[in-house]
Amino acid sequence: MDSATAVSSHSAFAHRDFRLYQGARLFMTLGAQMQSVAVGFHIYSLTHRPRDLGYVGLAQFLPMVVLSLVTGDTADRHDRRRVLMCCYATMVTGALLLFGLARSGVTITWPYYAVLVLLGTARAFAGPAGQSLVPHLVPIQYLSGAVAWNSTTLQVGTIAGPAVGGLLYDAIHVNGVYLTCAGVMALALTMLALMRVRTGRMEQAATSWQRLLAGMRYVRRQKVVLGAISLDLFAVLLGGATALLPIYAQDILQTGPWGLGLLRSAPAVGAAIVAVSLAVFPLRRNAGVVMLVCVAIFGVSTMVFGVSRHLLLSVGALVVLGASDMVSVVIRQTLVQLATPPEMRGRVSAVNMVFISASNELGEFESGFTAEWFGVVRSVVLGGVGTCVVVLLWAWLFPQLRRVGSTDEVKPLKD
Repeated sequence: MDSATAVSSHSAFAHRDFRLYQGARLFMTLGAQMQSVAVGFHIYSLTHRPRDLGYVGLAQFLPMVVLSLVTGDTADRHDRRRVLMCCYATMVTGALLLFGLARSGVTITWPYYAVLVLLGTARAFAGPAGQSLVPHLVPIQYLSGAVAWNSTTLQVGTIAGPAVGGLLYDAIHVNGVYLTCAGVMALALTMLALMRVRTGRMEQAATSWQRLLAGMRYVRRQKVVLGAISLDLFAVLLGGATALLPIYAQDILQTGPWGLGLLRSAPAVGAAIVAVSLAVFPLRRNAGVVMLVCVAIFGVSTMVFGVSRHLLLSVGALVVLGASDMVSVVIRQTLVQLATPPEMRGRVSAVNMVFISASNELGEFESGFTAEWFGVVRSVVLGGVGTCVVVLLWAWLFPQLRRVGSTDEVKPLKD
C-alpha cells in the first residue's frame, strides 16, 4: 500500500463531524438491529406463521415506496442534518411505542405493524439525507474511503446489535430489549445534535413534478448507476433469507433467541471484514466484474445456508454471504455518490433507497409467502438460484457496469 492510499483511507476521521456522524450511525444501527431481532422473534412467537414475518418487511417497505419522491426532494431542499435528526427522534418514539405494546401484553399483530410503518417512514426520509450528508463531512478526495468506513460502521452495529438483542431477549424479555433500543437511539440523536455541519438548501428551484421525478430520470440515463442498484435489488430480493431466520433458529437449527442473534450477526461479520479491507485497500480496477462475481457468490452462499442443518455451517455460509454483499454495497454507494451531481444527490439517493428497501423489506415479504407456499428450505434454495441467474442477465444487459475499472473514473452525466 503506498503512502497516498494510507492517508486517503484514514483521513476522513480527522474531521470532527465525520467522527460524530459515525458514532451516531453506530448507535442507531445497534438499536435498530436489536429491535429487528426482538420484533421478528416476538411476532413469530405470537403467530407461528411465516407470512407474518413477511408482513414485518412489507410494513417497513410501503412508506419507502409511497414517499420516495418526497424524501429525496426533502434532502435536497432542507438541511440534511436536521432532516436526519427528525428521523432519529421518530425512531426513538417508535421504540418506546413497541415497549408500551409489549409491556401491556398486546398479542394481536396489527398495532406492531402500525409502529413498523412509522419506523419505515422515518427510514424513508433518513436514507437519502444520511447518504447525501457524507460528502459534506470530508473533502471529496477522501469520499471513497469515507463511504467504505461508513459501511464499516454500519456492519459493526449490525454484528453487535443482533447478538446483544438475542441475549437481552433471553435475559430481560422483549420489553427490556425495546426499552434499551430507545435509549441507544436517543444517544445517536444526541451525537447528531452535536455536529456543526450545516448543508443548507442544495436545490434552489421551486418544487415541481419535473424536479421530483428528476432523480428517476437521471438514474435511467446513468446506466452504470441503474445497473448497480437494480442488480442489488433483484439479487437480494430473490436471495435474501433474513426474514426466515427466526424459523431457522427455532424450528430447523433448534436454537433460541441467542441463536437467532448469532445468525443475524453472521453476515455482518463478513461484511465488516470486507468493509475495513476496502477502506484501507480501495478497489483500483475491475470494480464492475468484481461486483458481479461477488453477487454470484452471494447466491451460492444463500443456497448453502438453505440446505444446512448445522449451526456452524449455517453461520459460515452467512459470513461469506455478508462479505460478498459488502463488496457490492461499497461499489454501488461510491458509484451513486460520484456519478451524481451534488444538487441531485438527495433525489438519486432516494431512488437508491427505494431499490435497497425493495430488496430488503419487500424481499422479506416475498420470503415469508414463498416459504409458506413452497416450504422454507426450498424457497431459500430457489432464491439463491435466482440470484445467480440475475448476475448472468445483468452482465449481458449492462455492459457499462461490467466495464467499470476504478469507481473514481465514473463522472456525473452532463445535461
